[in-house]
Amino acid sequence: MSAATRIGGFTALLAVIFAGATLAGAAIDPSVSTSDKSHGETTGATSEHESPTESGAVPGLAVAESGYRLVPETTTLERGEGASYRFRIVADDGETVQDFDREHERRLHLIVIRRDFQGFQHLHPQQLADGSWEVELDLNEGGVYRVFADFAIGGDSHTLATDLFIPGRFEPVPLPAARATADAGDGYEVALESAPPESGGTNPARFTVSRNGQELETVEPYLGADGHLVALREHDQAFLHTHPEGEAGGPGPISFGVEYPSAGRYRRFLQFRHRGEVRTAAFTQDVDGPAASAGSDTSEGQVDHGGH
Repeated sequence: MSAATRIGGFTALLAVIFAGATLAGAAIDPSVSTSDKSHGETTGATSEHESPTESGAVPGLAVAESGYRLVPETTTLERGEGASYRFRIVADDGETVQDFDREHERRLHLIVIRRDFQGFQHLHPQQLADGSWEVELDLNEGGVYRVFADFAIGGDSHTLATDLFIPGRFEPVPLPAARATADAGDGYEVALESAPPESGGTNPARFTVSRNGQELETVEPYLGADGHLVALREHDQAFLHTHPEGEAGGPGPISFGVEYPSAGRYRRFLQFRHRGEVRTAAFTQDVDGPAASAGSDTSEGQVDHGGH
């Protein structure tokens, strides 16, 4: 056999091996498809166990959605207090959005929190002449923070989010167990009354505020309401911003109806105002799925009534 013949045979063998490897790769890697149809069935279909919210259409998971994009001036800031953070909301045409609806006495709400649910901040940036927004952040600890821009345009609400990196030593704090009470500082304590919640429906949650063991009759309106409740899902920090039922200034507990997009654990931050100061109480909440909760004994709550 001539050298040319041997080389030709070896080349043909390599071609066969490469073709087999390509087919095997398509079978085990969902990013490789053999046709447009099979690719669509793999990535676009929603299983019967997955609701649209669970597939990603939950606020706070994307930096761009519904024709708008959150564009930060920087993704890194130095650790410390009073760090200036600037960003823009940009439309599909690339123009900076100037006009926003006024919701709860503000045109934009900014929530900042570290990825381990530490350092919660609810801020209201100032809009500059060019349409961008500026705010000062308190970033005393290193780590990765999540920044949520919560706003409305033309009657439609939007929540976009991005990451912010703060150099420095980072020691993640485990998510606390679910408990029925939370410390709000300076003798303030908040008690939660709630049936075991489930996803897929509205769950009532009632918060009672006390100071030095004495229950408060009323709290002062904060942004046009008795309180504000932000819930973030564990692992991806899907965002829920809920406002209380009833008129501001009424007596009794601060009541909410919360709709959880999926089962899992959530960290909830209740904010209220008393004696002119806004305070925050944080709770961990375990949420069952509809099927799981239907078969469970609802007489047993999911909160630990132990100490702090």
